[in-house]
Amino acid sequence: MKWGIVFASTGFPTPDAARNMVQAAEAAGFESLWAPEHVVSSVTPGSAPYASDDGSMERLWRRGGIPDPIVWLTYAAALTSTIHLGTNVVILPEHHPTAFAKKVATLDLLSGGRVLLGIGVGALPEEYEAVGMEFTNRGKRMDEYIEAMRELWEHEVSTFHGRYVHFEQVRSDPSPVNGTIPLHIGGASPAAVRRAARYGQGFFPWVDPRRGVDVLHETLGQVIPGVRAEAEKLGRDPRSIEMTVGGARTVAEAEVMAKLGVDRCTIAIRSKEPEAVRDELGRFGDEVIAQTRDL
Repeated sequence: MKWGIVFASTGFPTPDAARNMVQAAEAAGFESLWAPEHVVSSVTPGSAPYASDDGSMERLWRRGGIPDPIVWLTYAAALTSTIHLGTNVVILPEHHPTAFAKKVATLDLLSGGRVLLGIGVGALPEEYEAVGMEFTNRGKRMDEYIEAMRELWEHEVSTFHGRYVHFEQVRSDPSPVNGTIPLHIGGASPAAVRRAARYGQGFFPWVDPRRGVDVLHETLGQVIPGVRAEAEKLGRDPRSIEMTVGGARTVAEAEVMAKLGVDRCTIAIRSKEPEAVRDELGRFGDEVIAQTRDL
């Protein structure tokens, strides 16, 4: 079992806090950091609700806001040497794919090939409006953007003509260290399952934590086999798609996740003060990570 830290950037947005946490995480044996994305959040009454108890991102803003994940992870990369750098998730259809492909490849080069790009379509129309992107066709654009970015990453000279993206005989340097960027598809809808099976090196199913552990396990018992079955239909090795979820913090809980087919569990850090963060992560490394490596 691999272990990652979610809300890494929102929990530790400042330079000193980020440095303390990412270095303690790497020392404790965590395999990855995962940074979320929301470019803006609407505070207009009646806006589409965020998945929190009060429907807002107020808790995230109180903790220091939502840093740009690629910029924050670049800072984390400079402070570490082995831990992987994940996004959970970038709302890909809010970005121009040609420019974004360049940004991600640059981070991958600077970090020595440590990027795990988690991507999703998002659910907040006001955010799409603020960045000047269409909300209603985001799923179609997501698929095309993936194909366009892979064309840029995987070929020295690239051509792509889609419905939304066009380029002819272009170069985009640098290239990713390992020839491409691993994509971890976020979501739990039928569309996300199909997208993960077709395009993903990983699947990051999201289940509202307010619904409880029974619903989490039930959902995972459906979507994980669903992704693997769809991948097999497409001629892909179903075991080549990593499954990453939250919802476990103990050895016993990790054992349940492993039986459900999970490859990586993620946790949020509860402590805030530097020494407490180091103690929490070190203790978790000794008591959980070291005891679950062979699951």
